[in-house]
Amino acid sequence: MDQGKEGVMVAKLMPNQNPIEQVQARFKELENGFKSWLSKQSLPVEAAVVTATSAAQGAAIGALMGTLTNDVSSSIPTPPPQASLNPQAMASLKQAQALTGGPFVQARNFAVMTGVNAGISCVMKRLRGKDDVQSSMVAAFGSGAMFSLVSGVGGQNQAANAVTSGLFFALIQGGLFKLGQKFSQPPAEDVHYARTRSMLYNLGLQNYEKNFKKGLLTDSTLPLLTDSALRDVRIPPGPRLLILDHIYRDPELKERRGNCS
Repeated sequence: MDQGKEGVMVAKLMPNQNPIEQVQARFKELENGFKSWLSKQSLPVEAAVVTATSAAQGAAIGALMGTLTNDVSSSIPTPPPQASLNPQAMASLKQAQALTGGPFVQARNFAVMTGVNAGISCVMKRLRGKDDVQSSMVAAFGSGAMFSLVSGVGGQNQAANAVTSGLFFALIQGGLFKLGQKFSQPPAEDVHYARTRSMLYNLGLQNYEKNFKKGLLTDSTLPLLTDSALRDVRIPPGPRLLILDHIYRDPELKERRGNCS
């Protein structure tokens, strides 16, 4: 009887831990650690790592899509070598093959598009200190141009086709960026947390936005943040280090921090 009571007491004292939540927490911890390590690297190293990881992700997505659309690509006729097609027909055939190729072709195309886009975005953000529509369009232009050169879409004039594809990608990306900004505007009562929200999102710490609001840590207080202030709103040590490191590395916030001190 006593042993049964002790077992019940031990069960009550032990916290109920969901294995899925443990895995998610561990993955988030590794992700934050990787982002922290990456932000401390030189620009070439950061750009190379971001490009490689994004290209690998794009290749996996492209391979999957290529597998699903393999039947479509196999139905496109391939003309014999001696066949004489006019340039316009040949360009259309190459474009169809590039857009509906098998797993390898699509993996290559998506790897180039996502890798180049992410790499240029990384460089632009590091150089300009912000992620805006101009940086997004420049990255999309490079992505479109490289996709055109690698896939052969458009025809024989590769330089002109690369520029045209780059401009098309840039316009689409710019429109999507503006559209996303329009629909993601914060509520009127949250305008004082716009920069805070952006910082937390970039660091993968968006779950702590409520902590900032609870402590009234608005955008104007970002240059003044200290470890003790973040501790007061119950933000754990790891996220506190990432937040303070981000503020230290941000040129504008660093300048305002110096003026305040």
